[in-house]
Amino acid sequence: MSRQILSIGDALQHGGREWTVAGIEGTMVSGARIWLADKNADGSLAVFTLTELLNDPGFGPIVGPRLRVPQVGLLSTVPEGQQQRALDLERHVREVETGHQNPSSKGRVKPQYDPAVTTLAQREQAKADELAAQGWPRVSRATVRRWRARYHADGVWGLVVKRRGSTRLERADPLVVEALRALLPEEALRSRSRGWKKRMRRETQWWLDARHGEQSVEVPAMSTFNKLLDAVEESLGLQGTVAQRRARAARPAPPFKPTLALRPGEIVMMDSSPLDVLVVLDDGVVGRLELTTAVDVAMRGLWGVLRPAGTKLTDVAVLLAQMMTPLVMRPGWDAALSMAASVVPHERLTAVDERLQDAAARPVIVPETVVVDQGKVFISPATRAACESLGISLQPVPPANGPAKGHVERGFGSINTEFCQWLPGFTGSRVGERGSRVEQERLWTVSELQALWEEFLVHWHHRPHEGLRHPLMPRKALTPNQMWAALLPVAGYVPVPLSADDFVELLPVRWQPITDAGVRFGYRTYDDPCLNGHRGQGSGVASKKGLWEVHYNPYDPVRIWVRLPGGFREVAWIHATSVGLPFTHHVWEHICKVVERTGSREEHEAELALALDDFLKRAARKEKLSAAERRVAAKSRASGGVPVPAGGLNILDVPAPSFGLAGVYAVPDLDDDTVPYAYDSGDEAEDILGSPDEALEAGRSAVGFHVLGDMEAEEDPWLP
Repeated sequence: MSRQILSIGDALQHGGREWTVAGIEGTMVSGARIWLADKNADGSLAVFTLTELLNDPGFGPIVGPRLRVPQVGLLSTVPEGQQQRALDLERHVREVETGHQNPSSKGRVKPQYDPAVTTLAQREQAKADELAAQGWPRVSRATVRRWRARYHADGVWGLVVKRRGSTRLERADPLVVEALRALLPEEALRSRSRGWKKRMRRETQWWLDARHGEQSVEVPAMSTFNKLLDAVEESLGLQGTVAQRRARAARPAPPFKPTLALRPGEIVMMDSSPLDVLVVLDDGVVGRLELTTAVDVAMRGLWGVLRPAGTKLTDVAVLLAQMMTPLVMRPGWDAALSMAASVVPHERLTAVDERLQDAAARPVIVPETVVVDQGKVFISPATRAACESLGISLQPVPPANGPAKGHVERGFGSINTEFCQWLPGFTGSRVGERGSRVEQERLWTVSELQALWEEFLVHWHHRPHEGLRHPLMPRKALTPNQMWAALLPVAGYVPVPLSADDFVELLPVRWQPITDAGVRFGYRTYDDPCLNGHRGQGSGVASKKGLWEVHYNPYDPVRIWVRLPGGFREVAWIHATSVGLPFTHHVWEHICKVVERTGSREEHEAELALALDDFLKRAARKEKLSAAERRVAAKSRASGGVPVPAGGLNILDVPAPSFGLAGVYAVPDLDDDTVPYAYDSGDEAEDILGSPDEALEAGRSAVGFHVLGDMEAEEDPWLP
């Protein structure tokens, strides 16, 4: 039988007020309704359930502490002697406050502990005298009062003797600790070098003087401050290297939750990083490429674009197009890499999308949300506009917060492990891991590396990933293709072929006037009869002051696209016929630097075109060039074009990546509206165009790779 907790007439506290139990309906076991009368007001009644009363932290009898269950878990950490002592003290405290050692006792109360005839101070003194007579050492009325306070605050655990010395942070001046807690995360976020502790001591003093007045708070002596600084760093987790401290300071507050995606394309993370492999260009020029990748969270699909250092907006456009476009099988690839040989329902998908007929086994998705960092190209207005045109939500992460897009960050490590380290010219992820003769190895050309990279992307989707698990096969690590096949019946597949206009929408945009001469920028003039009727006229876009929307391809400088009332119209460079060979922005920037302007803008542009054509012909004939010219020609030949066809888009025919350096121009005439775009303040200031590279070597395939088809039998069972 359960003990009666409340009875009529009991005085208790609830909701910050004192009440008297006026009635009880039901039983304590089945759930009682308690009628309470206000003791200090007009005697009004209120009814509560027993659960409501017990859930109130302030609920309890007016006399005596609230009934509390002993903290068994904490008590188990101390010896049995201390446990018994704490339980004995609990009974003594209850006797002082209520007259009974146990709440259920209804017997006679000792006269010295009777609350009706004695005060609390008298009962405390009586208890101190009683325990002293029993041999308890150093027990006074103040000791009994401290026991009562600890019991009210922490229950039985508060009565356990805890002998623990104070920590350095507890002994230090709290204002100095506050200053260090404010300065250390700020310094970590700025990625500032650690420096000497003497510098931090001075900065702490300046911080205290600025907030509390000069000489109001003094920092401790140097040795004491150094120890305190170490203690604060340890408490904040800001020890280690600069990168570790920056990551810790930028980390959001826990708890952390895994990123969950249930359908392909729901969440795609995008980032760029230098590829840890040296490549050789024409004339022996050696350099590194930059890799821009995208990872689908739902199935760990991987897409990537190799470009020169400095990702440009067009690379983002190409990457988005890659995700939405099937990859055609290359000559010389193993048949096991085809989609027809994989677990993907190829025949059913081909009936919906004919582009998959000869496609490689790489997923095709339509991104819904793209997570990017704070890189200029990723958060530029042009990127946002390009994503909005495809119905993609762009989600930037906080600055210096790599864990917020951990899937793509970890992907770079996997690329180093599975791809880069097997290649000649591997530099390692840090300088300390780099060999002393990496440049002397037989390095690959850009075209060879690009061909191998495209094949590796298909191999990636045949590789089991430990993070991919099916609910019905929890012990089996799936490949990205297997997970895509499992999600297709749930999410479905809708082909989204991109037209030429769609790709133009993804290109960088700038706003220019249409003058009598046409459209001028970058020391180039573009003109076409389609501009007649709009010369000198405004576009009607008030926010851009009537300027016209112009898209340009950073890998094809001989034409632009102007949005007219009837749609996009292609406009050619007026000197395109004067240049007999394709060129890149590397060559154009070099020509703009070395050719001095001597006449009008029209004459200067014609001189630039002639100088450009002469340079391209000399480079094609392998004539003797200067060191700077050889470097420019080598980077130009390594560039890859991104064609925009008149019909549908074929992004798969992009041959090789572009490799370039930022252009260096002579000081321009600020009144000249043909100043190169690199001097503008737009986000795509570095996007200048390139040209196609030589065709990829036929039959080139990855050496040393063995592909296991998704349909082949495996040793371990699929089901647990």
